[in-house]
Amino acid sequence: MNIGKRVRLERITDRKSGNTVIIPLDHGITIGPVEGIADLPSTVDKIADGGANAVLQQKGMVIHGHRGYGHDIGLITHLNASTSLAPDPNDKVAVCEPEEAIRIGTDAVSVHINIGSETESQQLKLLGSLSQKCDYWGLPLIAMMYPRGKAIKDQHDVDTVAHVARVGAELGADIIKTNYTGSESSFKKVIDGCPVPVVIAGGPKLDTDEDLLQMARSAIDAGGMGVAFGRNVFQHSNPTAMVRALCAIVHKGASVKEAMGELK
Repeated sequence: MNIGKRVRLERITDRKSGNTVIIPLDHGITIGPVEGIADLPSTVDKIADGGANAVLQQKGMVIHGHRGYGHDIGLITHLNASTSLAPDPNDKVAVCEPEEAIRIGTDAVSVHINIGSETESQQLKLLGSLSQKCDYWGLPLIAMMYPRGKAIKDQHDVDTVAHVARVGAELGADIIKTNYTGSESSFKKVIDGCPVPVVIAGGPKLDTDEDLLQMARSAIDAGGMGVAFGRNVFQHSNPTAMVRALCAIVHKGASVKEAMGELK
């Protein structure tokens, strides 16, 4: 890894643990200004207060909701998009170039790839092209690798998730974000088959805080690098406390019981 990538990765990871807590806030382009991200500056403020390493946003929202309160929190700019209103929401298209992301001050970039979708080939071509550009600019690339499409029966199947994670690494991503497979032992298979660090997605909002924290604990125990949780954080009744709880697990090795104490 070149020096530029190493320097920028330091801005979105914890110095002691080497892990990361990322809060994606790009849902506005997919599902609109839902609860928790309608007032983006306020949400970023709460997330930064909790100690998250980075927020993830689309380019147009950076000016409206990043570091507006003077917080030092990492910035990841997302490079592609689709909406829930599209004929095919799984068809992610490029909306930002790495050079543009660098100009607005990003520390890293991310791209969403749906393996198994009808437009998989175009998305893989995009991933390959972006990894080349990011290498040139010394810009860390996070690939959100998801199994989504008509032939995908279970998006959390361990062999399927291990496959899509490996695809991202094969094409040059520096960090993979993907689905959690339900247990520490099964997720370890994903980690073992992927030569670059892996963080887990939060997915739909879970029923209990304990379920979310247990998922984070198991992923770390399996060898994961951290979490990238969106709705389960920004739609929480106390986003700051939830981020603190996640940081306790991801960075300090806290148990689920100890992390739950951050919520009280």
